Amino acid sequence: MTSLHEGHRTGLGYLDTTTSLMQRARTAHPTHGLYQAAELQWWWGIPRSTDDFPQLFWFDDDGRPAAAVTMTDFSGNRGSALYDDPTIVVTVMPDAPAGWVAHVIERGLAHVAEHGIETVELEVGQTDDVQRNVLFARGFEVTGDGMVECWLDAAARPEISSLHEDYRLVRRADTTEHAHHMADDRRPEIEQRLQQTSLYRSDLDLAVLDRDDAVAGYGLFWYDPVTSTGTIEPMRTQDDHQRRGLARHILTTGVDLLAQAGAERISIGYEPDNPASGHLYRSIGFVPHQQTDLCAGPTRSHRA
Repeated sequence: MTSLHEGHRTGLGYLDTTTSLMQRARTAHPTHGLYQAAELQWWWGIPRSTDDFPQLFWFDDDGRPAAAVTMTDFSGNRGSALYDDPTIVVTVMPDAPAGWVAHVIERGLAHVAEHGIETVELEVGQTDDVQRNVLFARGFEVTGDGMVECWLDAAARPEISSLHEDYRLVRRADTTEHAHHMADDRRPEIEQRLQQTSLYRSDLDLAVLDRDDAVAGYGLFWYDPVTSTGTIEPMRTQDDHQRRGLARHILTTGVDLLAQAGAERISIGYEPDNPASGHLYRSIGFVPHQQTDLCAGPTRSHRA
C-alpha cells in the first residue's frame, strides 16, 4: 500500500475532504460502501457540536484522502462541549486490505477516545465480516436495525406519477421569497447550511404544497457529477397528507430530474421497520442492495 499520513480537518474543510474521499471510493466502485457524499452533506444542514471536532483522515503522497474515521453528533447541540449521540463513519477505499481496515478502525476509535468520548455507534453492513470482526472483538454489540440501501438504474426509471388536483409541486429555486420548507426550530439555518455544501442544488429541492400553500411533503435530491450518482435524502410526507400519492409523485419527479442531470444510478435508504417506504421504493424500481446493523461499543480497547 502507498505510504499514508494522518491529518485532521474541521468544519467545511472536513466536509470537503470527506466528500472527495467518498467520491474517490464511489468512482472506484459504483456501489461499494454505506454512504454517499451527499448524505454527509445533508447532515451538515444542522449545526452540531462536532462541527469543530478534529476529524481524522489519512492522505497519500499526492494529498488525496484515502481513508477516514469521522464523527457526527446527531443531538444537533453545537453549543455543548459534550457529544450526546456520537456516530462514527469509517470510510476506506473498496480494495483496502483487511489489515488496513482494522488499523483505521482501531486508530479512529483511539482518536475519539483521546477527546473524552467513551462510547460510539455506527452502521455496519450485515455482510461486512472485516469490520464486524474488529468491532465485536472490542466489545461492540448490535443494538438495533440499521438501514436498507437500495439502488435504481436511472435508465429504468418509471414515468412521473400524477399529482392530485389539490396539490402542486414546487422547486426551492422558485420559492425563495418564502422560508425554506424544511426550516423549523431544530433546523433554523437549514438553507444557509445547505448552500455551503458543494452538491446542494435548489432546483432539485422539491416540495408539494396544498391549496393553502402549506407544506404537505418534500424530497431533497442530490446529483454528484463526479460519480454520476444521485442520492435522495430526505423524503417526508406530513401525517395529514398520507396515502394521497404525494411521495410517489415527489419521488418519480425527482428521479427523473436526477436522470436528466446526468445520474446513471440513484440510491435511497429506508429503515427495515418502515414497510410502507420499502414498498414504495421497490414499486418504483429501487432494488435492495445491502442492509446494515446499528452497533455500539466502547472507544477504548479491553486491553487499554
